Amino acid sequence: MNMILLPPMNQKILGRMEPAASGDTTPTGNAPMAGRPGSDGPLVKIAPPEFDVMLNIIYASDRNFTGQPIYANAACYLHPAAAEALNRAIDLAAGQNLRLCIYDGYRPIEAQWALWRHTPDPTFVADPRRGSPHSRGIAVDLTLIDAGSGQPIDMGGPVDDLTPRGFHGYNGISPEAQKNRMMLLGLMASAGFDHYLNEWWHYQLYSPRNYPLLWETAAQTGLMGD
Repeated sequence: MNMILLPPMNQKILGRMEPAASGDTTPTGNAPMAGRPGSDGPLVKIAPPEFDVMLNIIYASDRNFTGQPIYANAACYLHPAAAEALNRAIDLAAGQNLRLCIYDGYRPIEAQWALWRHTPDPTFVADPRRGSPHSRGIAVDLTLIDAGSGQPIDMGGPVDDLTPRGFHGYNGISPEAQKNRMMLLGLMASAGFDHYLNEWWHYQLYSPRNYPLLWETAAQTGLMGD
């Protein structure tokens, strides 16, 4: 069985009873807010060759704001509607000699709790009792890379920069980086995604509450281990 490396406090309490949206407590695997894939079908695995993207799943490594791996396995999954919109974004990027590099997609509610325990700041981390678009499978964290070199283009700062420097419209970065952020914004908006003002890398479908929240026990992606 794979182990998920979290800070000691998180290792002890991940999977215990958590407050549900109503304020009640129920075991995480059976919480009322834990929807199951509906008639639209299961989550779609996002990977080449079906999706011409590069994957760099930061929550499967220590290269995220917690400094610890949250996922046991590196993979990306999305709701079918988000996967369809992502394909439109891939085509639009290709027309500009660019590709998408994905850092995160579906994020199990179990993982969202781990992030919230580390940084319980709703400016940057969605309260899992309210639900994150990532936990609905309709949000994606990503950047643009040059299709020829495979190198990320300048966005003025890293993904997971939980400071005002990561905000859309931040003018303390170079004009080139500002232009690149606006290009990503335009590309993703044209593909059907909404954006989040505090994170230049985060995009999601509109009307997120139309999609169910999914615990890993429902999604069964393997992200959190066997």
